[in-house]
Amino acid sequence: MFVAGASGVLGRRLVRLLVERGHHVRGLARSAAAEEKVRRAGGTPAAADLFDAESLKRAADGCEALVHAATSIPSRARLKPKDFALNDRLRRDGTRALLAAAKSVGAQRLVFQSIVWAARPANGEPFDETAPPGDDPLAQSALDGEQIVADAGFSTLRCGWFYGADSDTTRSLARGLKRRGLPLFGSGTARLSFLHTDDAAAAFALAAERAGPGLWHVVDDEPASSADYLRALAERIGAPPPLSVPQWLARLVAGREAVRLFCTPMVTQASRFKADFAWTPRYPTFREGLDQVAAAWRDDPMQLRA
Repeated sequence: MFVAGASGVLGRRLVRLLVERGHHVRGLARSAAAEEKVRRAGGTPAAADLFDAESLKRAADGCEALVHAATSIPSRARLKPKDFALNDRLRRDGTRALLAAAKSVGAQRLVFQSIVWAARPANGEPFDETAPPGDDPLAQSALDGEQIVADAGFSTLRCGWFYGADSDTTRSLARGLKRRGLPLFGSGTARLSFLHTDDAAAAFALAAERAGPGLWHVVDDEPASSADYLRALAERIGAPPPLSVPQWLARLVAGREAVRLFCTPMVTQASRFKADFAWTPRYPTFREGLDQVAAAWRDDPMQLRA
C-alpha cells in the first residue's frame, strides 16, 4: 500500500490501521518530521514529489493500492479563494501524477479523498452520490480530481466535515470558543454532515483493500447544526457557549467562504458505503466523537495547544 499524505491527520491513522491489518505501507514523506510521523505509525517513509509521476513510480513500485489523502487546507482566520491554490493543485496535478504512477506500477486500486460539499445543492436539500455537482468554487478542484480518477476506473470517497483531537481545525475552533472569539454565523441552524477522523481512516482502509470503480459518501449517522456542534464542543471543554452574529457581519470578519461553509446545509448519508463495505462508524454522532476528543485533550493538554 502507498499513502500520499501519510503524515497528515487522516494519513497517520490510515497508515497505522493498514499496518495493523497486515499490510506493508509506504508513506509519502518530504521532510524529516514527516518521515518520523510515518515511522511512528508503523509505515516506511518514501521520498517522492506528488507532482512528479516518475518519483512516485519509484516510491510506489510493487504497491497494489495507492491512496491520495494529501491536502493543504489553509489555516488563516479570513480565507480567500487564492489561499486554496496549493490544495487545488494537489487535487488536480497531484492526482494526475499519482494516477500515472499507479498505471506504471500496475496498481489495482487508487482511492481519492474528496468532500461531500462538492455536490451539496444550493437549496440545502438532502443529497446523495447521484446529485449533480454543486456550485461552490472552492470545491471545483475536488470535483476535477473525482473526474480524473473516475475516467481511469478508480474510486473516490467523499468525506463529511472532519474533526478529531489532533485536527488543526478542531483545535482552532476549541481555542476560539475558550477566548469567546468564535461566534455562530447567523442562527447556526444549517445542518452539516460530520465525520470523526478515526472513522474516516477505517473507511479508507476498507476502500484501499477492495474498492472498485465508484463514488461513495462517508459521514456519520446524524447531520447536526453548527450551533449544536459548537455548543457541544464548548460544553465539553468548559468554554462559554458561542454568541450569534449576523451573517453580513460574519462575512466582514471571517470572509465569504467561511460563512458559505458553515451556513449552507450539507445533509447526506453513508448508506451506499455501509452496504458495499459493511462499515459502521465508531462514533455515530458528533456527541460520541466530541466525548473522545475532549477526553484526549484532558489526557494530553498539549494536543489542544499544538
